[in-house]
Amino acid sequence: MPKIKTHRASAKRFGLTKSGKVKRFRAFKSHILNKKSTKRKRRLRKGTYASEANAKIIKKLIPYK
Repeated sequence: MPKIKTHRASAKRFGLTKSGKVKRFRAFKSHILNKKSTKRKRRLRKGTYASEANAKIIKKLIPYK
């Protein structure tokens, strides 16, 4: 059986923890920042985990990570 190709865009955006959770960055932090509060922008800096529904799909895209 051939190897599965890694989806390179997903590999750059997501990581896996030792427990198998999918780490991700928050959206809405790239532009139009002057109307967003400092508190909101500070929260957006922190990473978070993908939901269980999305994590299942992401794990198929990055099988060897």
